[in-house]
Amino acid sequence: MYNEGDINPLHLIYKQMMHKKDLIEWSTISLLLFLQLFSCSSGNNPDDNVEKKAPELVFSSPTNGATNWVTGETTLSLRFNQDITLTLPHNITLNGNDVISASTSGKELKVNVNLKPGTIYSLTIPAGKVKGIYGLYASVVNISFKTEGKKEQVIKTNLVVPNPTKEVKNVYIFFRDNYGKTLISGTMANVSWNINEAEWVYKHTGKYPALNCFDFIFHHYSPNSWIDYNNTEIVENWWNNNGLVAAMWHWNVPANSGIGDAASFYYGPEPEKTLFDVSKISDTNSTEYKLMIKDIDEVAGYLKLLKNKNIPVIWRPLHEAAGNTNSYPGGTAWFWWGAKGAGPFKALWKLMYERMTNIHQLNNLIWVWTTENNDPDWYPGDEYVDIIGRDIYNKTATSQILTEFDKLVEKYPDKIITLSECGNVANITDQWNSGSKWSWFMPWYDFDRTVNTSSSAFLETSHVHANIDWWKNALNNPIVLTRDEMPNLK
Repeated sequence: MYNEGDINPLHLIYKQMMHKKDLIEWSTISLLLFLQLFSCSSGNNPDDNVEKKAPELVFSSPTNGATNWVTGETTLSLRFNQDITLTLPHNITLNGNDVISASTSGKELKVNVNLKPGTIYSLTIPAGKVKGIYGLYASVVNISFKTEGKKEQVIKTNLVVPNPTKEVKNVYIFFRDNYGKTLISGTMANVSWNINEAEWVYKHTGKYPALNCFDFIFHHYSPNSWIDYNNTEIVENWWNNNGLVAAMWHWNVPANSGIGDAASFYYGPEPEKTLFDVSKISDTNSTEYKLMIKDIDEVAGYLKLLKNKNIPVIWRPLHEAAGNTNSYPGGTAWFWWGAKGAGPFKALWKLMYERMTNIHQLNNLIWVWTTENNDPDWYPGDEYVDIIGRDIYNKTATSQILTEFDKLVEKYPDKIITLSECGNVANITDQWNSGSKWSWFMPWYDFDRTVNTSSSAFLETSHVHANIDWWKNALNNPIVLTRDEMPNLK
């Protein structure tokens, strides 16, 4: 188009032609001018003659009838033939249940869902919810698809320690035989070297959990009048009553304050924390390396006392190493053994394994590595790990927990997967029924009560991590094993 005052190109041609006295009919020139004016005015309303239609679905991912679709938290995509918006409430359902969330961008509708393996799904978008550019609404949309089946795990038969003791082999075989069939109950010692939480559960349910986990958190104070890991009587009694023995290690090193014997396992610059440098694991002349060796040898000596009494130990050291490192930008490790990244952590794990196995001959251990979110780079390796643990807190939706379980099954198809710690999570029955087939579960101990078993406070039911209702749900489920149901594995 041209504006008033601009030179009309057709007029210019006409003048040139007249100048050259060419024989051009006025009618021809008039026709050209008319066509020019018509073409300029006819473009003002491009939609005047367009038929207004409701949006129509042109493509979906997955397509209708798709099979072997992905599982877990995922996004379904539906593309229409025009830009769309979504009218709220959208009332979009998956197998009759409201979807997690849905949103539009241009011609695309995205629907966030959480999918189980081996399941047929029907996604329904009601009529009158997807609005097009002409104010018209799409008809009802139905898409059916099936997710891929859950991969069958084939659990390895051998432990990572060479020449394992008879008792530790019996425990591992028990784990393998019961994996996916029954669920082993467990409690965590209240701080260190006791069965107080197990006693608390027994007081309220009449049953002891099958497993109790102890902690070498105070190894640098032992032996002492109030803590002495040389006294193994409580562990012996638990094992002799057919209970499973587990142990972990909140590994304390010198705190930043430098006051007395102040120690910490939390990493950070505050006085009560530590900046102990685990990367010095590669410098055999460093103070840090020598301290790590000293502490490993000390704890190995306590574990050897249990070996000499034919007690197998489910050994879970250096837990939660990655912390929040891979959970979000700026995420960090919580403990000093993970503060310098995956490399130094794995070097420490392997050094601990080699020293405990080859020097101290601890062939009574089942090695458990605790994974965090998206931390495959931190995995020490198949030759150093028997069982994969996952610590889960504050997740009450079974779908969230199942996603965690399925990811680990996918990553570690030949390893037993266990709920090595938990707190404020969905009850065990719902977890199991949804498909989270953990080997064992272990709620963390609570801080808000006395450890004096003769005190009335011992009967408090206001546990933060797992209250009495949670425990009753667990222990009343026939698939959950308690200590009285355990076989003799000696």
